[in-house]
Amino acid sequence: MPAFRCSLVCAGAADAIIGSWNRVQEIRLIHLIGGEKGGVGKSVVARLLCQYLVDNSRTFHGFDADRSHPALQRYYAEFSTGVDLQDYESCDAIVAQSAESGADAIVDLPAQSERHLSRWLGDSGIAELCNDLGLRLVRWQVMDDGKDAFQLLEGLVESATPDTDYVVVQNLGCSTSFDWINDSDVMQRVRAIGASVIQLPALHKPTMNKIDRIDASFWAATHNTDSDVGPTLNLVERQRVKMWLRRAYAQLALAHPSLAPTAVQQQQFQTQE
Repeated sequence: MPAFRCSLVCAGAADAIIGSWNRVQEIRLIHLIGGEKGGVGKSVVARLLCQYLVDNSRTFHGFDADRSHPALQRYYAEFSTGVDLQDYESCDAIVAQSAESGADAIVDLPAQSERHLSRWLGDSGIAELCNDLGLRLVRWQVMDDGKDAFQLLEGLVESATPDTDYVVVQNLGCSTSFDWINDSDVMQRVRAIGASVIQLPALHKPTMNKIDRIDASFWAATHNTDSDVGPTLNLVERQRVKMWLRRAYAQLALAHPSLAPTAVQQQQFQTQE
């Protein structure tokens, strides 16, 4: 059954945005949403970032690298295409799309994809090319509180380079506390490389499961009330998702300077709710 696709911001909404992005907001970002470990919420973060950019009137294109579970093509099909990490020409389209269209890119990476991704990035000099084109790579490390995720985080720090920005996402939907990780020497090193550390709030699991079951984008989950269009959440469920989005968006705004919305956009989003 076709997913309820996230609608474009209503006609004329862009006219309500006063002024323009400042220089740091005009930098176009290539978001690589990963973490290597399966089941930590990488695709949820990618979907959430898609919705965040839509709600902030920022153009983007999604690239679904998870061929077994293509979440972006399932929930945000009109914004997304597939990409094969083992095919350099397929990966090249990520940079070409952003350079030619002036849009951000969101790449949803599958588990255990780092080897292929790193080979393409390194062999092709992608970070250097992005710098020449006015683009910026952003590596997102989504994690739970397990030791294996901690070790992967340590590996990220050891391989970090100054031509890339880093965001660590501690997913409270998978774990209840990251205290032992936050108190570690590794986390001190994470902050030393300038990485942002945010915490993704948990959404009531049955509600998230229902969103997935009815193939709803987060926009459809909070706005669709017409059962003739497709399955809907009930009144309280829709409100619960709105509250979760509000908390999650507050975290995303801290992830990177270019993701911080203007005051006008913040007001616009609240009005849309």
